[in-house]
Amino acid sequence: MFKVTPNPPVTEPASITDPTSPYECPDSKKFNEAANRALDYHLGPMTAHMMAAPYSPNRLYQTNPASSNESLLVDAAETLGSANVMLNNFADLLQGPHRKTAQGIAQVVMLAELAVNQVLDKVVPTE
Repeated sequence: MFKVTPNPPVTEPASITDPTSPYECPDSKKFNEAANRALDYHLGPMTAHMMAAPYSPNRLYQTNPASSNESLLVDAAETLGSANVMLNNFADLLQGPHRKTAQGIAQVVMLAELAVNQVLDKVVPTE
């Protein structure tokens, strides 16, 4: 069966457009201009307003320089104790070699907790 197919459109050398051009129609030119404006706004060079803002670090995880050694050691011991309990609870949920790994990590945390408690006893004698 013979099927009649139309000839491809004839393009003159002056009317050949770049197939990757964003300006195929007037709407695409407006869209490209809007996209460029958005990129310039969000990724453009820093303005004086942005550069003038002073840097203030987040103090959520910073310790207070005025904190005593005793309070820092007590906090570290409590944190290590909590981590040890969480690891042991997590190890109960695991099977096989993963359980042994979690128990090993819990033991390392427990040893660190014991070391911190020993330093705390030396810094602040209980007698």
